[in-house]
Amino acid sequence: MHERPPLSVTVLGLGTMGTALASALLDTGHAVTVWNRTASRATPLITRGAARAGDVGEALAASRVIVTCLLDHASVHDVLDDHASALTGRTLVNVTNTTPEGSAELASWAASHGADFLDGGIMAVPPQIGTPSAFVLYSGSPSALETARPALEAFGDVRYLGSDPSLAALQDTALLSGMYGLFGGILHAFALVRTGGVTARQFAPVLREWLTGMVGWASSAAERIDDGDHARDVASNLAMQATAYEGFLAVARDRGMNPLLLDPLGRLLRRRVAEGFGHEDITGVIDYLTASTNTTGASA
Repeated sequence: MHERPPLSVTVLGLGTMGTALASALLDTGHAVTVWNRTASRATPLITRGAARAGDVGEALAASRVIVTCLLDHASVHDVLDDHASALTGRTLVNVTNTTPEGSAELASWAASHGADFLDGGIMAVPPQIGTPSAFVLYSGSPSALETARPALEAFGDVRYLGSDPSLAALQDTALLSGMYGLFGGILHAFALVRTGGVTARQFAPVLREWLTGMVGWASSAAERIDDGDHARDVASNLAMQATAYEGFLAVARDRGMNPLLLDPLGRLLRRRVAEGFGHEDITGVIDYLTASTNTTGASA
């Protein structure tokens, strides 16, 4: 397979992430034009060979592929609305953090101005961009993906989710939700051992080992959830887990800690057991989180 030639790419927005994206493009031989409201942010990239655009119109005219990495959904419109006609015939790749609904709106807006649209969710921090540990979720136009792919591969592994432009933002948000739930448990754990004089550095290796072993639970949980069978192959039933959960919340309180990071799940476990589902796996709690939940807490 022949290597595709480098692209001419414009990057709008040079915060920490936008700068990392532009740097990765330069590292892989693409012709890069950059624009930022604070022009001085572009200087390190200019010294590396990027072209500085004097304004948004000039930035859009410079490249067929446009990457927006701005503050939020409103910022994308603030930057592009007055220059929408310049997007005709171009590929717009938005990696600005937005909602699924926001991504769908941007896709419709871009199409109305003749642009091919792809939305992206970056699953990496800036230092990871361009390394094997980075991946980016994309959804939207397949032709936009094909056009921009040589540039997108500079950022990290390209993972295309389909033509629905909202899918990348949806899964991005879901992944970050899982991450912050994990962070909450880790912070609670560190606070708890600190009450016994154990430092976070001392405890971190065993905590990491334990959590690494536990993440495989996601696969078996997914099977129960998708099949709607929370009672299949239960190793530790909900009644037992709810009792144990109350116990370690009590330990935290007895040691002067506030278990506010974990207490909400405890309330759902108690509710699920009270409603007669103590024989099931903990996955049944998901029924309280979805729009299809009925008044008893079970799936409608």
